Amino acid sequence: MWGSLASLCLSLASWLLLLLVLGLLVAFLVFCAYVKYMHMKYDHIPGPPRDSFLFGHTYSLKKALDNLKVTHDLYLRWTEEYGPVVRLNFMHNVMLIVTSPEAVKEYMMSSKYPKDPDAYNRLFYIFGKRFMGKGLVTDPDHEHWYKQRRIMDPAFSNTYLREMVGVFNERAECLMERLAEKADGKQQVGLHSIINCVTMDVITKVAFGMELGLTEGNKSNFPNAVALALEGMIKYIQNPFMQYMPQHRAYVRSVEECAVLLRNTGRECIEQRKRAKLNGEELPKDILTKILECADEQNGLDDEVMLDNFVTFFVAGQETTANQLSFTMMELTRQPEITQRLRAEIDEVIGFKRDLSYDDITNLTYMTQVLKESLRLYPPAPGTSRYIKDDAVIEGIKIPGGVPLMFDHYVMCRMEKFFPDPYKFDPERFSPSAPKPYYCYFPFALGPRSCLGQVFSQLEARVVLSKLLQRFEFSLVPGQSYEVMDTGTLRPRDGVVCTLTVRPEAS
Repeated sequence: MWGSLASLCLSLASWLLLLLVLGLLVAFLVFCAYVKYMHMKYDHIPGPPRDSFLFGHTYSLKKALDNLKVTHDLYLRWTEEYGPVVRLNFMHNVMLIVTSPEAVKEYMMSSKYPKDPDAYNRLFYIFGKRFMGKGLVTDPDHEHWYKQRRIMDPAFSNTYLREMVGVFNERAECLMERLAEKADGKQQVGLHSIINCVTMDVITKVAFGMELGLTEGNKSNFPNAVALALEGMIKYIQNPFMQYMPQHRAYVRSVEECAVLLRNTGRECIEQRKRAKLNGEELPKDILTKILECADEQNGLDDEVMLDNFVTFFVAGQETTANQLSFTMMELTRQPEITQRLRAEIDEVIGFKRDLSYDDITNLTYMTQVLKESLRLYPPAPGTSRYIKDDAVIEGIKIPGGVPLMFDHYVMCRMEKFFPDPYKFDPERFSPSAPKPYYCYFPFALGPRSCLGQVFSQLEARVVLSKLLQRFEFSLVPGQSYEVMDTGTLRPRDGVVCTLTVRPEAS
């Protein structure tokens, strides 16, 4: 009897296993049919041959990243070969790289087209831990985003930013003092690393009233946390299943810890500021205070969303400015004529005074041109996306609705038809008398979703760059390259390691 029962159970288990296998096989075949349907729907759009039926172009992009290449260089090559609308496949997903100025104008200048919800919703979490959530950069819901933007706008007004110049000066002076100790022409200084400390000190103090003291050499987990979280963000977008693979467990855990550190620190800052406000204490005049005041006027913001923006400001407000300044210094080491002209302008407008005023900074016309040219050739944030729900026509090509459009600033700014001799570093492209680029230059995006902190960023960049060129001469250490590394944002691959000497005029 017991033998018969065991045999029956074994038979049932075999049937259930067979049904499970058949079910999985049917599901796989249905999924393959859907992938084929998506191919048929979009294959009239030009694009490179797929690496495989199922995974599309995933291998080509992974290979580029594994070889420390910039994926946007691959996009540039494909754009030059296949035209202004290029189709890419990733399993059942399709993305279109669009390099049409008219399309940039149409889709980026209008609020009708949201950011790609699939891509930006992936940034809500990193490996299951909330990261950028629904902050200003990642929120694809226009109405929700607009409420946040309206609340945040006053914190970045010109009047308010004028008051921030003092912090820019203070942090930049700390950097100058630290560099002066190393300016013997022999010690090697990683400019990207040390500039990263300055921009992080600035954003933490100006935005949240935190004193990290990184520029003076204090130790903190924040720089590594931001860098690792950014790297993890890109890896998660590329392969969200990493978290389930044993070989990646340690890495995933370290990225999760970074996300938790950033959000816990933000939560503590917000709670402390709220308590201080309730107790009637005098509040610092920083962006967090302004956000809380404006949030009260607009019936408040959810605390988790405020934490989303805390993380967003850390990533966008610190990393991108540091990368821009590092790229600029890297390029200036091989541009002696441009460097000389920059120094001449600094000497004329500022001289050797230590406290730069808002008016001093805004009168640095040629420096503005140099920084714009740096953003053209080396954009820390290389592109953005928009989602089109309905059918459209771009450059004569019918585009079925339900697809994201990738507008790649890096690609468009390296195309000969938009910028003649595109690899030449030429600030004259942005002289007041030069024609304005027609919807092919957007380092801070365009339209209603343009970057809220772009004025803040460029004020800070001008203060730091002015003081660096005012005081020091720089030489790139032999063996350093001018290569770009893609870690979510673009940064100099080798860290811009230099030797420094004090300018004779500044001694």
